[in-house]
This record gives sequence, structure tokens and C-alpha cells, in this order.
Amino acid sequence: MGTPLLQISQLHAGYGKAEVLHGLNLHAERGSVITVIGPNGAGKSTLLNSLMGLLPSVGRIEFNGESIDTLTLEERVMLGIALVPEKRELFGSMSVQDNLILGGFRPMRLGQRLWRSRMDEVFDLFPRLRERRTQLAGTLSGGERQMLAVGRALMSNPSLLMLDEPSLGLAPLIVRDIFSIIQTLRTTGVTIVLVEQNARAALAVADHGYVLEMGEIGLHGPAQDLASDPRVIDTYLGAAKT
Repeated sequence: MGTPLLQISQLHAGYGKAEVLHGLNLHAERGSVITVIGPNGAGKSTLLNSLMGLLPSVGRIEFNGESIDTLTLEERVMLGIALVPEKRELFGSMSVQDNLILGGFRPMRLGQRLWRSRMDEVFDLFPRLRERRTQLAGTLSGGERQMLAVGRALMSNPSLLMLDEPSLGLAPLIVRDIFSIIQTLRTTGVTIVLVEQNARAALAVADHGYVLEMGEIGLHGPAQDLASDPRVIDTYLGAAKT
């Protein structure tokens, strides 16, 4: 199967003296979607922030077979790692198009001239953003803001895209759109790490799942197997579908 794109071994991380992650091990194969599900406070966002270099951590993080433990946030971005944070963190006083241009920082720095065509690809994925390209980001709906946050991350042409609670606070129809887009992204070859409280939807689009509880992996396996595991059903999925 070759070297996984992402390999995490014995990862410990937290805030100050409060350790949140206690020796995590997980990996993501190239082109796969892995999901990390679990309750609030389990450490899901801490995991993504550690991978991005936003939080100090102890352990080993390998990307493309190379250790990235000592790399800064900027260096990780330049390697092709992108994070869509839970709060989306858009520039509300700038247009949709200008927010996307800012996301193209990496290919511009690398001297790639294809970043403008990348914007067309983002608009193809999110036609609503094309319609609103001159609109200020701060005036978009919640679903449109999430689309823009994902689109901006895709502008950097990442190898690894990390999504932190992409369905949070969105109406059910918009949630369906977001997960449909995640399915579409699979076809582009990007590897996705999806952190979600909506376990049913997350497991439906993922290849492999990890259940994070109290900073430790409680269960993991093929997403389909987890979706039918009684322990996961009872805790995260409610009653099993008949």
C-alpha cells in the first residue's frame, strides 16, 4: 500500500500543563478520507491544531514519509497541508474573490501560474460562490461562508485537507451539500481528515474512522464497520436505522 500520507505516532498535546491528547496513533492513506468522531471536549480540534503546528506537541508526525514535528505553521502550509477551522475565520470586509485569492498564497509563492484556474475549479465546485464573487464575505449565509472557507483552503492545492466540524451550525439541507462536496473532493485525490460531531454523515463519506474519547482512541476501523458497531450506534448514532 506504500507510505501513508499522514502517520501520527504517540502524539501528546494540550494547553499549558493540561494534556488533552494522550499518545494518539492514526494514519491516513493517500487519497483517502478519514474521520475522527467523538463528543465535545474529546480533543478533536486539539488534534487538528497540533497537526497544523498551531499547538506544541510531543510524539511523531510524518507527512509524505518525512517528520514535520519541528516545522512551523507556514512551513506545513508550504508542504501542502491545509486546515478549515471550526470558526471559518474569513475576512468579512473583503469580497469572496479576494478571500479566495488570499488562499492561493502557496501556489503563488511556489511560482505556479495555475492558481487562477484553481479559482475556476473552486467556482465549479461551489457555483453559489461564483454568483457572489464580488459580495463581501461578511454578508454571506452560514452555508456560503463554509463553502468559502473550504474553497479558500482548496486554493492552496493541498495534498492534505483537514476539516474541523464543517457541518456545525448549518441547516440540514446545507449539511447535505457540504458532505456531498466532500464526496466530490475524493475524486481530486486530496487526502481528507474530517473531524465531526455528525457521526452518521461523517462515517458515510469516510474510508476509515477513529472514535476519540477523553484524548484517546477508543475504537477505529473501516468506517462502514464502525457505522454498524453497536457501541458506536448507541453512543453516537442514536437508534440503528431499520
